[in-house]
Amino acid sequence: MIRLGLHGLGIAAGAQRTVIDAVAAAAERSGFATLWVGEHVVMVDDVESHYPYSDDGKIAISPQVDWLDPLIALSFAAAATNRIGLATGVLLLPERNPVITAKQAASLDRLTGGRLSLGVGVGWSREEYDALGVPFEGRGRRLAEYVAAMRTVWRDDVASFDGEFVSFDRIRVNPKPRGRSIPIVLGGNSDAALRHVAQWGDGWYGFNLADVEEAASRAATLRSLCREAGRDPTELRLAVSLQDPVPADAVRLADAGIDELVLLGGPPADPIAAEAWIADLAGPWMRVRT
Repeated sequence: MIRLGLHGLGIAAGAQRTVIDAVAAAAERSGFATLWVGEHVVMVDDVESHYPYSDDGKIAISPQVDWLDPLIALSFAAAATNRIGLATGVLLLPERNPVITAKQAASLDRLTGGRLSLGVGVGWSREEYDALGVPFEGRGRRLAEYVAAMRTVWRDDVASFDGEFVSFDRIRVNPKPRGRSIPIVLGGNSDAALRHVAQWGDGWYGFNLADVEEAASRAATLRSLCREAGRDPTELRLAVSLQDPVPADAVRLADAGIDELVLLGGPPADPIAAEAWIADLAGPWMRVRT
């Protein structure tokens, strides 16, 4: 049976404290498996970079809306819940300091009893990288190295790392996450992203795919790449969101080996209405899963 996730907090009305509390608690009661929160550090009014998740290459979200830091937003969602999984979808890791991010993620994972999955990706906005002073080129290599460095920090009591983009020697970074690791879920729908998942990821988040057929095709490509890399594809967590999903898609996605369908949506600004929104959203999906 496929799990259901919700990607609807941290932006616009979903950035309000009262709405986060209401949506998170209602999602947990309704049986959602995971709350996903995305990231952009900056937005620009006149963007020239191509947005890869729409037909016209433009992001539909206004640059003027509030967009919370995902780890802070998930901290508030965690405080309103007890069991539901928490995931960044996705954290733009090449734009961040990996040692600080490793500490922040480990802190959240420890405080939530191991509920965190760290979704990471390279992003698409050159303007955002420029604003942060990080080279846009080489961001894929930077991502892979940052993940390796973070896993070293999480695993080793006294950690050392010597890479192209980050180096440290005999440092202690505490707390450690529960189990000395946090699952790394890689975002992106391209062959390059899937190759990274196969090589070093713990899972994949396919975002805003056109339909079940595209999701199944991408999952099949990922399984093939895993076999080439000598990895067992059944060990990976596969989550996808679709552009216009219907409840019948849940069964078809499960048959295609997808573990979680993530529903995309923005809650209303009133917390009582937000609770009703979750109930209305969950109803038909939970029925098809039983």
